[in-house]
Amino acid sequence: MSVHPGQETWSKEDICAHLGDDYDRFLGAIVPPIFQNSLFTRKTVNHGYTYTRVTNPTTEIAETKIAALEEGEEAKCFASGMAAITSTLMSVLEQGSHVLCPRSVYTPTRAFLENYMPRFGVEATFVESESVEAFERAIRPNTKVILLESPVSNLFTLQDLAQLAGLARAHNLTTIIDNTWATPMYQNPIRLGIDLVVHSASKYMGGHSDIVGGVVVGRKETLTEIMHRERGLFGAIMDPHQSWLLLRGLRTLPLRMRQHQESGMKVAKFLEEHPAVERVFYPGLQSHPQFELGRKQMSGYSGLMSFVPKGSVEQIRAFIKQLSFFEEGPSWGGFESLINSPGVGISEEASSLTGIPSGLVRISVGLEKAETLIDDLDRGLFAMKA
Repeated sequence: MSVHPGQETWSKEDICAHLGDDYDRFLGAIVPPIFQNSLFTRKTVNHGYTYTRVTNPTTEIAETKIAALEEGEEAKCFASGMAAITSTLMSVLEQGSHVLCPRSVYTPTRAFLENYMPRFGVEATFVESESVEAFERAIRPNTKVILLESPVSNLFTLQDLAQLAGLARAHNLTTIIDNTWATPMYQNPIRLGIDLVVHSASKYMGGHSDIVGGVVVGRKETLTEIMHRERGLFGAIMDPHQSWLLLRGLRTLPLRMRQHQESGMKVAKFLEEHPAVERVFYPGLQSHPQFELGRKQMSGYSGLMSFVPKGSVEQIRAFIKQLSFFEEGPSWGGFESLINSPGVGISEEASSLTGIPSGLVRISVGLEKAETLIDDLDRGLFAMKA
């Protein structure tokens, strides 16, 4: 059947498995087809499709699922997470605008605000993400946007989303958040008053490290404008095959996130208790300074965390080389476990600018058995001490 009863009461698991599917429309196919074509003719019926640079049926199914997961009116898929966030910023900013942003925000996002947007007269101020007062003090008459990332994906500090949404409304500002770490499974910022939610679909949503994509969720009026203007004019839409792979990933998102959370918590607790580890950054640990805020605005945690080993730069690099199950790589959110070293060899200036401490190592806990990963880390840390 193409329409399921009681969709308004569906769980997130139900949404991921079935929402947007239309078996009657697609000849009973349980998996929707890939509409791998550039254009649509309309000789006999106006079906709403013209050109895949604007929209595509396969892409729309993914958008329907994600909008429901995030409790937004509409979602639009993009060719990458950066295409999503830059298009969204361009849609609400104008010449002379000012943006507020956490100082340890995703590095390419910071680079876009610092190095690209000044060409159009747009300024950005980077503030301590934990402090609502810091955001309030930094507001100027020309401030247009508060851009958030909670938790941020290096230090895992949080922002109080409900309070910042209220602050933004009081000053007539637009709020945008990168919600990639928590996913819609564990955090729904729109429910807390945030205007626009952005994801890198390359991470947990895709889940298999075989797509690059992004998503924006929000009010229908805003998203329709972004679709026809920024996404359409920049040519930034997610292609049909990537959309089909994203649908494949979404079907198992609830299961995978439960496993990432379970294993992530075990690994984080192991690292916290290890004598060769100085500090662990993970919102699921009770030792996290914003643990209670995390419990208030998130319903769970993912598998991405960071920590500082006790050792020199050379020792930390040797530790990374010793690992068998953690491959060295820059991304996260896939089935495989990864390790990255944003704080190894960082300059004092860069550390002061971003807040990233020297020696910081970030790991993405994949779908391997948690005990296997713990043993791997333990061997590496032991070798580092030797």
